[in-house]
Amino acid sequence: MTNLPGIVITGASGRMGQMLIKTVQASDKCRLIGVTERDGHDWVGRDLGACMGGSDLGVPVVSDAIDVVKDAQAIIDFTSPDSSVAHAELAAQARAVHVIGTTGFDASHIAKIDAAARHAPIIRAGNMSLGVNLLSKLTKMVAQALDEDFDIEIIEGHHHHKVDAPSGTALMFGEAAAEGRGVALEDVRDSGRDGITGARKRGDIGFTAIRGGDIVGEHDVMFAAAGERIVLRHIATDRSIFARGALKAALWGQDKGPGSYDMMDVLAI
Repeated sequence: MTNLPGIVITGASGRMGQMLIKTVQASDKCRLIGVTERDGHDWVGRDLGACMGGSDLGVPVVSDAIDVVKDAQAIIDFTSPDSSVAHAELAAQARAVHVIGTTGFDASHIAKIDAAARHAPIIRAGNMSLGVNLLSKLTKMVAQALDEDFDIEIIEGHHHHKVDAPSGTALMFGEAAAEGRGVALEDVRDSGRDGITGARKRGDIGFTAIRGGDIVGEHDVMFAAAGERIVLRHIATDRSIFARGALKAALWGQDKGPGSYDMMDVLAI
């Protein structure tokens, strides 16, 4: 067992953190060697098993990630942009695979993550699901086949706790559509409509965000022209699909050199 890759999960108390912990524990291809939570959280200093309502696991929850990352072969990280940047720097020092499912990055965050990727494999994706990544590929293909007579609108829905919009997955679809059309997303992005906005600009890629209840994740990519619509859809009903994808990425990265990767690389699609 000790020769299996050691995995660290950051943000242990969150919904994704707990799902990732359970997924790693259920796997016979890796071992859980550490978990983290923010300083001051009531889980810090306690055994992870007790925190999750079970028996002790011998895995303490720590607030200083360096205590566990130094011994890790992979870090799986669904936290916040600032935290993920800090974890990327630690992963680079440890030469550990860093799987990032966090969304909401700005250009400065990405630049720091790219710098860390010069020293370790970093796998970052707006969504870790196989189905979503296949849909992204299809989005690019459809956008490439259709001209600007077809308006592109990306409609996404998530639970009421989600703090960023559009979702990382919606932006991933937007990037795929823009790439299919041979344009930069930042040049054609249309989001946050409110009030008298005027007519839609030809060629724009629109975004609409829905927040409510316990929606895990729903995404539609709509291509709308006069008289017809094409809708590509993905509906997630269980967070475990993201955890399984993230673990697959962490294991895939074990024999990879430093660099920036995504789930398309992991899935070879």
